[in-house]
Amino acid sequence: MNYKIAILEDKIKESLKSLGYETDVTIIPSARPDLGDYQYNGIMPLAKKSGLNPQELAQKLVDLIKDYPEIKEAAIAGPGFINLTFTDDFLIDFLNDSLTNININYNQDINKTIFLDYGGPNVAKVLHVGHLRSANIGEALKRLAQSVGCQTISDVHLGDWGRPMGMVILEIKTRYPDLAYFKEDYNGEDVDFKLTNEDLIELYPIATTKAKENESIMAEARQINYELQNKHKGYFALWQKIVEVSVNEVKKLYQDLNISFDLWEGEYTSSAYIDELLDYLYAKNLLKDSEGAKIIEVKEETDNKEMPPLIMFKSNGAISYEATDLAALWERVHKYKLDEIWYMTDKRQELHFTQVFRAAYKSSIVSPDTKLIFNGYGTMNGADGKPFKTRDGGVMPLADLITKVYQVCLNRLGDNVQENREQIAKTIAIAAIKYADLLPFRNTDYNFDIDKFTDLNGKTGTYLLYSTIRMRSLLNKALKQNITFNNLTYLNSEMRKIIIAMLDLKRIIKRSFDACSLNEICEYLYKITNLYNNFYASTKVLSEPDFEKRSSYLSLTKAIYENNCQLLTILGINIPEKM
Repeated sequence: MNYKIAILEDKIKESLKSLGYETDVTIIPSARPDLGDYQYNGIMPLAKKSGLNPQELAQKLVDLIKDYPEIKEAAIAGPGFINLTFTDDFLIDFLNDSLTNININYNQDINKTIFLDYGGPNVAKVLHVGHLRSANIGEALKRLAQSVGCQTISDVHLGDWGRPMGMVILEIKTRYPDLAYFKEDYNGEDVDFKLTNEDLIELYPIATTKAKENESIMAEARQINYELQNKHKGYFALWQKIVEVSVNEVKKLYQDLNISFDLWEGEYTSSAYIDELLDYLYAKNLLKDSEGAKIIEVKEETDNKEMPPLIMFKSNGAISYEATDLAALWERVHKYKLDEIWYMTDKRQELHFTQVFRAAYKSSIVSPDTKLIFNGYGTMNGADGKPFKTRDGGVMPLADLITKVYQVCLNRLGDNVQENREQIAKTIAIAAIKYADLLPFRNTDYNFDIDKFTDLNGKTGTYLLYSTIRMRSLLNKALKQNITFNNLTYLNSEMRKIIIAMLDLKRIIKRSFDACSLNEICEYLYKITNLYNNFYASTKVLSEPDFEKRSSYLSLTKAIYENNCQLLTILGINIPEKM
């Protein structure tokens, strides 16, 4: 909660205490701004406990708080709601404090170390539109966590050690059987084999389709994967080349999207801890045989639906996806002192992570004090509500979506933008994609309409960028014209609305952090930008002859500009030079 609001809540709490009521107090933005700025809704439950008429108790409290220096008016509505209207001095002081240090609205002193697992692309597979949400939401959550005072560690956690690798290696072996990688006497020497990302884009779908349609091919791919996991020299050397080519391309795309990771680890990294983990699990007597596989039972008495066991090893001896995730947890809790570990994946993987989390707690790999949190997300579809597809029916590559949005943004740029035109269009395109993706609540599906989400009007990243650039331009013009401004000393009704909205920012930040979702921040950013634009449209800022008003207008502009920059940074959105 905003520090100004927190102080006021404490004062109301003391007033209630003087009336004989020990209770925490929360005031919230008014549901009826025409009746007040904030409201207190705690009277009814207190009155019910004491058997008093709610309105009588509300009146007693109003009599105590109406003369607070922060309160211009306290009025009772309905059965006992108390509406509070703030004084101008209260709002002015808050805005000027924000100008001195914008971070007072962000840092919540949440002293936690959080490990974030997001990204998760499969090596050798082209990043498609389905890969956007994990990395985009994960990056924004990382930045949000940092803004409230947390230490973070992030890992892309590549899918680089599972069955698809066996499929791709088999396809290469089928096409190029004479490569040294596939000779029995291969001993680690360099192989003259030029592999590009374009090759992998073509290889991966063919390899996986063949295996899915032909059981003998699938069996051979499984065997290759098993041998790879046991460090077959040729397969492992080819795997290293595949990983190098693929990861370099993935890094470029994530860089375009302003997404970064502290660690570029994956299933292979985790697999190095499998033996150590197995010794531990055997000592705990947790591993069981099941039709040739090794499993951990994770069902609980309270389950009201079937809970399959976690498979550590498949019947052919290959390491499972669940095993590498459990090994990743083993590695992380041994390397780092963590309070929470967050996973960002498609919500359809919830069962998988329930199994892994239960196994981690049951085995005491993870202590009860460390929170394991699954942040599932919904599906991104096209404007028609159907999955994004290429012309041949495949899932659209993420790079192709970025290109499509970029072309729309480039065509919409005005003639006044000539220098760095292409880079500016790309920055706008990335903002449009990222904001549209973060706008809905994380767990919901949504439709991405390119025309709608690149429009200069409406709830779009494009609108937010344009408005923020205009604020910056206004401040720069004042600087060039030697127009000075110190702080805010004057308020009108539209300025009040903006500052009251700013008062709620810290609560929005905390709610977003608790929900692990950016939708409220996106909504808030649009709301306060829209309020500012309404003010701007009706106000002559630079040409205002009254110094006090002009200084206040520019001070407000600076506060909202800095606030927008901070929020856009949390969302991972860059602001171009001009639009």
